Amino acid sequence: MNNTKLANALLFMRLSVALVLLMWTIDKFINVGHATAVFEKFYFIAGLGESIMMAIAIGELILIGLFVIGRFKNITYLIVLIIHAVSTLAPFAKYLDPYNGNLLFFTAWPMLAACYALYALREYDTKLNF
Repeated sequence: MNNTKLANALLFMRLSVALVLLMWTIDKFINVGHATAVFEKFYFIAGLGESIMMAIAIGELILIGLFVIGRFKNITYLIVLIIHAVSTLAPFAKYLDPYNGNLLFFTAWPMLAACYALYALREYDTKLNF
């Protein structure tokens, strides 16, 4: 595979991962109750108020922005990988009962693979980097 094809594939992967992350972040802004419930149920972090959730969302927006423009790849790509790994593994019980409304949780695994690929191949991810 030539470097242009690889760079194009990595750009598409980066943008699609960023889209998912952005949707989760927007949820924190517009549906604080849902975001708080997710933190309580899957991460066992209770009592997050609206201001804390907004601070988390703003931090995520900054991270996503840096990720989208390919800045500080050693750090931003690793943080995205870690965040998504935690969010993939946190609902582990859902994977044990896939046919009881939990099938969509399995979509986290290919995205986790994409996050790993982006991190592992970050030196080749050169399209639209600023």
